[in-house]
Amino acid sequence: MKTELSKFRVKKGKTNQVDEWLDFLNKRMPEVLLTLKNEKMYVEAIFRERDAENEYLYWFSIQGEGGIDVEDSNKEIDKIHLHYWYECIDESFHAPTLLPKVEMISERIKKIMND
Repeated sequence: MKTELSKFRVKKGKTNQVDEWLDFLNKRMPEVLLTLKNEKMYVEAIFRERDAENEYLYWFSIQGEGGIDVEDSNKEIDKIHLHYWYECIDESFHAPTLLPKVEMISERIKKIMND
């Protein structure tokens, strides 16, 4: 099981596209949840931060071993998601991915994730 928190900077001038992207994901959540199964993604949440100069998206995820990468998906929803990613995320910004020092997940939930 892999738990991580990643930070990505949004390209300047892409706030409206990010609004559209997040709205798209929320409106098509049943399709999104189906793709998470193939990725063995148990929990994924996107957070948004704006400061005086920049905008950031944070991804928090808990993922099992052996899932497919979203880039390898042939699902339409993933292709649209990646289109927004490439349009909105500043790939030149490199923040470290944070790994947990303490994971508080009940054994009942861990068992479900491992089944």
